[in-house]
Amino acid sequence: MKISVIVHPNSKKPRIEKDLTKMLHIYVNAPPLEGKANKVVVESLAKYFKIKKSNIVLIRGEKSKNKVFEIITNTTRENISF
Repeated sequence: MKISVIVHPNSKKPRIEKDLTKMLHIYVNAPPLEGKANKVVVESLAKYFKIKKSNIVLIRGEKSKNKVFEIITNTTRENISF
């Protein structure tokens, strides 16, 4: 499953929010340097979807606020919805 997210680095209050179009906005307190924010985003997504961090792969947007992640799951065992 692929999901598109918008990342907001250097936020005071880390959180995940959905907007009216069901787009996820991920606020992290890590700076956007050397992949630090990307690492925290993966950790946040893993916690949000209750899956392992190793099941989340950044597909597109390594240096952008708009990112696409692939979540690798066994669809017969898990059903992820947001």
